[in-house]
Amino acid sequence: MPNVAVINGKFMPLASAKVSVEDRGFLFGDGIYELIRSHKGQLFRIDEHLQRMERSAQAIQLDLRHSRKEWKGLITKAMERSRIRDSKIYVEVTRGAAPRSHAFPQGVASTTVITVRPFEPIPERFRYRGVRVITTPDLRWGRCDIKSLNLLPNILAKQQALESGAFEAIFLRSGQGSEATSSYVTEGTSSNVFAVFGDVVVTSPQGPTILSGVTRDMVLELARSRGLKAEERAITSTDLFQADEVFLTGTTMEVLPINRVDQTAIGKGKPYRTTQQLHRRLIELMLRP
Repeated sequence: MPNVAVINGKFMPLASAKVSVEDRGFLFGDGIYELIRSHKGQLFRIDEHLQRMERSAQAIQLDLRHSRKEWKGLITKAMERSRIRDSKIYVEVTRGAAPRSHAFPQGVASTTVITVRPFEPIPERFRYRGVRVITTPDLRWGRCDIKSLNLLPNILAKQQALESGAFEAIFLRSGQGSEATSSYVTEGTSSNVFAVFGDVVVTSPQGPTILSGVTRDMVLELARSRGLKAEERAITSTDLFQADEVFLTGTTMEVLPINRVDQTAIGKGKPYRTTQQLHRRLIELMLRP
């Protein structure tokens, strides 16, 4: 089961894949990316991922080089050539290779990269025990809705979490005006954040302060289909600590319960009933042909 790469439409083993040292993704982080799952040889929600990639590209005036149909063909062929039935597929597009200059280069083709590797699932014990997270100030730029290659603040926060023995870091952003004394949850370093209050499931609203995940949107749909009230609104740090359940969503973590935020236990040790129900429904959806 070889790890596969596709560079500017050319297929090769991942170990042979290279891009120029003058590529603007390397020099400036001038590019975007997506992470797509395959499950039992089927790509999952690829149209939603490519739609988000198109939005990110449009926001930074980036030429994707291929149409959506062409992207789907390349990604599908890469998955099939890898023979990895449960895979994680990274798609990256940069503004291309050119001598270092902040201005957009003229007459330069975008660099496109697809890589396919085996998917490594979250340990099952985390599904039942939950994971600990920490909170940290959100010091990122103002367009987190763009799935940019510029992830240094996320990397530093994730490392802070790991060094403290936690699984993830949740970003908190200060309020404005009369709410300046409050802190609000935006998202995790590589996840969206949900809180459960009785039969109400809440997550931060779409906008420039979060990257609205494909899994996040699916969980909102699944919650409503289960008769729960799903809301997109601000979650304060106080709300987070008082919630009955808190969970993370993401392409690779799916739906993952949180048992502790900083030093506070969530839900007084109650079972993660809603979280686990939503995770089961998500897996059922992934298993559909």
